[in-house]
Amino acid sequence: MESQEQYPHDGEVTDEFELAGVPDAFQRLWTPHRLAYIKGGQEQVSSENNCPFCAAPSHTDEEALIVHRGKHAFVILNLFPYNAGHLLVCPYRHVPDYTEIDVEETAEIAALTQTAMRVLRKVSAPAGFNLGMNQGTAGGAGIAAHLHQHIVPRWSGDGNFLPIIAHTKAITQTLGEVRQQVADAWPAEPEPSAAETGGAQAC
Repeated sequence: MESQEQYPHDGEVTDEFELAGVPDAFQRLWTPHRLAYIKGGQEQVSSENNCPFCAAPSHTDEEALIVHRGKHAFVILNLFPYNAGHLLVCPYRHVPDYTEIDVEETAEIAALTQTAMRVLRKVSAPAGFNLGMNQGTAGGAGIAAHLHQHIVPRWSGDGNFLPIIAHTKAITQTLGEVRQQVADAWPAEPEPSAAETGGAQAC
């Protein structure tokens, strides 16, 4: 009787044997859409021939959502952003692991990441950032075959129930608008490092 009062619609979705197990105090947030990344999704990118990060530089910046092209790496918008302005820094070479890039690639990826943060602060004033590389399928990489660094701008209160409950993320601008805004604000020349300017810059 108590079960029927607490869960009045159980009978509509169960058979005569009732529920398997006893209801507990936990709520469950089902995210079946994530299964695409777990089962078979990685097989879609098996080589440079079908890698979106390898294909992107052959298109125009507008078509590929590229905001900047460097010598060893480029900066591109994430097609499925966590927040508006979610950028990816990718080496041109098709390598999966951070240990496989050389010194020049490592330095440029780091420099592009710093510049991207400065540009995003200028155009959208985020309160913080999430930076990171998901390494391997077990590490959560959506495309594990091609290394990419995430730069996700964050604002206070931008995390809510929508992505989990409704499978919905509220993005306030189109990808084209964000790409143009970031590309326009990107400095024409690389910004000098502290070593090049003779020491740490004043805050």
